Amino acid sequence: MSEVVIRVRPNGPLLVEGPFKLVDHLGNPFPLASDKPAYALCRCGHSAKKPFCDGSHKTCGFQAEETAPPG
Repeated sequence: MSEVVIRVRPNGPLLVEGPFKLVDHLGNPFPLASDKPAYALCRCGHSAKKPFCDGSHKTCGFQAEETAPPG
């Protein structure tokens, strides 16, 4: 199985690359296309397609530029 990589986009969504399963709080899976290489997950809370990103972070003033600690 391929490795899953989650990229924190500056002032934007979490970009999940690789095969993964996304479930709601009840354990129900969200439908994901197996041929899609990545999904963007909302971090700003303004998306109309939550948990997926719809680009709302661009107009709502969302700012977040976390980086991993060095080393």
